[in-house]
Amino acid sequence: MTTQDFQSLRKDFPMLSQKMRGRPLVYLDSAATTLRPACVSKALTKYYEEESGTVHRGVYELSEKATTLQHEVRQKLQAFINASSEKEIIFTSGTTGSFNLLAFSFGEAFIQEGDEILISEIEHHSNLVPWQLLCKRKKAHLKIIPVLDSAELDLQALKKLLNEKTKLVSLFHISNAFGVENPLEEIVQIVRERSKAKIAIDGAQSVAHQKVDVQALDLDFYAFSAHKMYGPTGVGVLYGKKELLDKMPPYQGGGDMIEVVSFDSITYNELPFKFEAGTPHIAGILAFGVVLDYLNEIGLEAIKSYELELLKYATSRLKKIAGLKILGESPKKGSLISFVIEGVHPLDIATLLDLKGIALRSGHLCAQPGLKRFNQTSVLRISFSFYNTFDEIDYFIRSLKEVLESIGVTS
Repeated sequence: MTTQDFQSLRKDFPMLSQKMRGRPLVYLDSAATTLRPACVSKALTKYYEEESGTVHRGVYELSEKATTLQHEVRQKLQAFINASSEKEIIFTSGTTGSFNLLAFSFGEAFIQEGDEILISEIEHHSNLVPWQLLCKRKKAHLKIIPVLDSAELDLQALKKLLNEKTKLVSLFHISNAFGVENPLEEIVQIVRERSKAKIAIDGAQSVAHQKVDVQALDLDFYAFSAHKMYGPTGVGVLYGKKELLDKMPPYQGGGDMIEVVSFDSITYNELPFKFEAGTPHIAGILAFGVVLDYLNEIGLEAIKSYELELLKYATSRLKKIAGLKILGESPKKGSLISFVIEGVHPLDIATLLDLKGIALRSGHLCAQPGLKRFNQTSVLRISFSFYNTFDEIDYFIRSLKEVLESIGVTS
């Protein structure tokens, strides 16, 4: 697809026709949550107005239809990440929900006192706090893999940390804080050669931007969210290898996760329903399926190529601004840039850019230990999607320079 082709897709996103602070919206915060194409809201409305039945709980037509439609979305997700079975696709509330499920259930099945779990020092809090809670509960140990000054994982340190006590290595695919992409093929090889540890990956920042094949990568678990993939909030996925999920106990109890229940005993439902207690976000799941079709039609390889062009262009422009420092400069990055400007607080810049209609992230990015590694407590972050344009980057750069000049900083 050409640049013009991608620009033509902007018409699919109603939010891009809105004005913010009286100015056209320039949305540069897709790493936090993407905007949604109109087909998503249409799918939500269609369910609530035309297809509103619950799943797995009735023999009437609406219930059977909803059950079938949700099953079809599970199959689409299986194909989207190339899982070996639809039973390996568990619906959750999002990446955070996926990691909390994983930490509890994997922990109950496989973690004992004295065992070790490895994460990097720049993980999102959702791939940190659940493991901290697990280690406290099980008297296990959380070991931290350092990163280099480029924010790339220190692979030599990983090799040294792996041992017979290591039960899990849980890492980002693409860092939400610094944009660095982990070399998963190399990491998996290192882990498999040096331990019997399982591998979990936070795919929140990657799965909408490039093709992911969980079988080819030999990943044990992979988690992601619909709302970072142009879909609705409140829906996510945990992929897990069937042989591991079979051994893990349920995370929550309630309807649909049981096969037989009495006051004396419980037998659990088969996968994936064992991990899906209660009524799911049916409307959101069906809308997720619609947006998967939308992404497949565009093509993930085309999306990745275009977004990397945006990344290169924005990086080159930002580097020309005096006093600006980019955090996480690596040859292999996702389409986001975090930076600081000497002598100016990120919140001040973000607030003034908001007055110009520019939406970008400021703060600790839900990665406080990661920012501390680079002696920061708050940064600015811009992140791109295929609906962004080179003209928007130009406007952002001009606006940033105007903001700096207005507060007496020479750019």
